[in-house]
Amino acid sequence: MSRIVETLGGVWELARLAIITRLRFGGPYWKWRMHTAFGRGMPATRGELVRSVLEYGRWVYRMKRGK
Repeated sequence: MSRIVETLGGVWELARLAIITRLRFGGPYWKWRMHTAFGRGMPATRGELVRSVLEYGRWVYRMKRGK
């Protein structure tokens, strides 16, 4: 159950971040985020990219909750 709650919270945090950056995914913040997250190269598959983005969202959710 905790994983589901974390995933939903992570999706919420990612959506919130997208709104804050006005959906400018090609803007400076997102370029910086992609470079710091994947500086050695993008994941090989789309699935790996989605999993890593969701894991980042879960991490943000946990950090905001202090867990």
